[in-house]
Amino acid sequence: VQLQASGGGLVQAGGSLRLSCAASGSIFRVNTMGWYRQAPGKQRELVATITIDGSTNYADSVKGRFTISRENAKNTVYLQMNSLKPEDTAVYYCNAQIYRDYWGKGTQVTVSS
Repeated sequence: VQLQASGGGLVQAGGSLRLSCAASGSIFRVNTMGWYRQAPGKQRELVATITIDGSTNYADSVKGRFTISRENAKNTVYLQMNSLKPEDTAVYYCNAQIYRDYWGKGTQVTVSS
């Protein structure tokens, strides 16, 4: 099983980015999918998760600005990030709970002030 993330980049404060992450390989069912992030010198933290039936959970710091969604037929999870702030700068990792936890390699998001 592999997770391939894309969509990171450099954006000015107030801008938007959309991250995508597709799971591929021998997959029966992808349960919860999510996004985590790790800023320099900080621990990895949860950003948002979404269950197979669409229930979502967000970190308080991104509520109202980020939206997580998924396409089960494509084993893909998305993260729409609006009103980005410099403190959102981090490497973003996608996660998928399949037979165990799987992680993507991460995609850099940089928000300039």
